[in-house]
Amino acid sequence: MATVLCRDIVKTFDEVPAVNGISLAVPDGEFMVLLGPSGCGKTTFLRIICGLEQQTSGDLLIGGTVVNDTPPRARGVAMMFQSYGLYPHYTVRNNIAFPLRTQGVPGSEIEKKVVWASQLLGIEHLLGRRPRQLSGGERQRVALARALVREPTALLLDEPLSNLDAKLRASARLEIKQFQQRIGITTIYVTHDQVEAMSMGDRIAVIDHGQIRQVGTPAEIYDDPADRFVATFVGTPPMNIVAHKGGYLGFRPENVLPRDMIDDRAFTEFSFRVDRSEYLGSERIVYGAMEGFDPNQVITAKLPPAHVAAESIRPGEWHPFAVRNSALRHFDKDGKRISRR
Repeated sequence: MATVLCRDIVKTFDEVPAVNGISLAVPDGEFMVLLGPSGCGKTTFLRIICGLEQQTSGDLLIGGTVVNDTPPRARGVAMMFQSYGLYPHYTVRNNIAFPLRTQGVPGSEIEKKVVWASQLLGIEHLLGRRPRQLSGGERQRVALARALVREPTALLLDEPLSNLDAKLRASARLEIKQFQQRIGITTIYVTHDQVEAMSMGDRIAVIDHGQIRQVGTPAEIYDDPADRFVATFVGTPPMNIVAHKGGYLGFRPENVLPRDMIDDRAFTEFSFRVDRSEYLGSERIVYGAMEGFDPNQVITAKLPPAHVAAESIRPGEWHPFAVRNSALRHFDKDGKRISRR
């Protein structure tokens, strides 16, 4: 296994920066998630680490060795793509064995490693099948086995679950995370799905316009966002942001509560006009406006189980709500955090 260290990586296309000065250290054995919207540069950055793209400037070290000019095959990393890239005319056995054959590994050694990788991922019973005979989850495991069969020092995953349905994605998240913890391989995982990022990452690097906006644990990213972009990109529904005394005030929907639910002494009370609500079974999402702020600013509240029925909270009415002061986040006029807990 190996540490991956990136120093001020820049990649431009026709003088337009796709990656704009990213510095990031991924310690040995960590599961790092690169999270950001489509087109933010996260996949380009991953391809630079793999060697499929050449950075315009900056240094990349894997295991302490500078690999700026090292070809992909010699970097000791493996990359799994969104499309899986399985060869349709090959069996699962031959798909897994392919990278070893291209390296000239002896046949007896190839078979041992194919069996090892297939058993590791529980697909040894599929070795004789072809990709068209597999489910989406099985194809994903085959692609992962093909990546691991080379015993790489780091594993790079580019949105590997995006082709799966919602139920299968949930189980696949758990499987990949448990698998990574079991073998301890350094992993960098690209996604635009915040649920994947929050549930899988040891740490998350939030990227926007080719730059890292914040790096931290899931709890740090969610509870203490570094700026308005992170605050509104992470969280469903996103953090409420309102203009406030030359800057902005932020608070999560689950912290917007009916006044009678808050017994703290330090809180901010306001009148909340309910416009509509969504009943989601275990919770109710309420949308409305706060008295004293822009009436067109939609404020979201996520009511806890005690108020899910919310029969007394009807659209068109004003109700006393409050937010604990400890849950408030302050941002300057440029959107940067100016205070932390």
